Amino acid sequence: MPKNKGKGGKNRKRGKNEADDEKRELIFKEDGQEYAQVLRMLGNGRCEALCIDGSKRLCHIRGKMHKKVWIAAGDIILVGLRDYQDDKADVILKYMPDEARLLKAYGELPENTRLNEGIAGGIDEEDEGGADDYIEFEDEDIDKI
Repeated sequence: MPKNKGKGGKNRKRGKNEADDEKRELIFKEDGQEYAQVLRMLGNGRCEALCIDGSKRLCHIRGKMHKKVWIAAGDIILVGLRDYQDDKADVILKYMPDEARLLKAYGELPENTRLNEGIAGGIDEEDEGGADDYIEFEDEDIDKI
C-alpha cells in the first residue's frame, strides 16, 4: 500500500477560527470601491449585488475569502470596482452585522438600506406596517364562525 504523503485531512483545511472573536477596525470605502448588499448567491464564487450607487453588479469573491468567509443574501460587502468592466466587481470585505449598523449610523449607507440581522430578517425601527398584523375579534364574531 502507498504511504500517505499529504499534510493531513479535512481538519487541517478547516483550521482554527481565531478571528471570529476579535474586534477589527472598521474599514471605510476608498476611491474605486463601493458598498453593496448581496441580492443572491450564484455559485462558483460569484454573487449578484446591488451597489449603493444604484447599479446591480456581478461580484466575484476573491480567493482569500473563498471558503473562509461565508457570504449570504442580504449581507453588506465592500466591492472593488473594475476600470474596464462597469457591470462586474470584486468582493473585498464582508461586514459583520454590528459593523454594518455602525456604517449606517455614520451615514456611509443610505437610511433605506435594509440590514439583515440574523433571525430578525431586517426589520427596522421605522417599519410601521407591523400594527396591521393582528386582528381583534369580538366574542360575537367568534360565535358566528
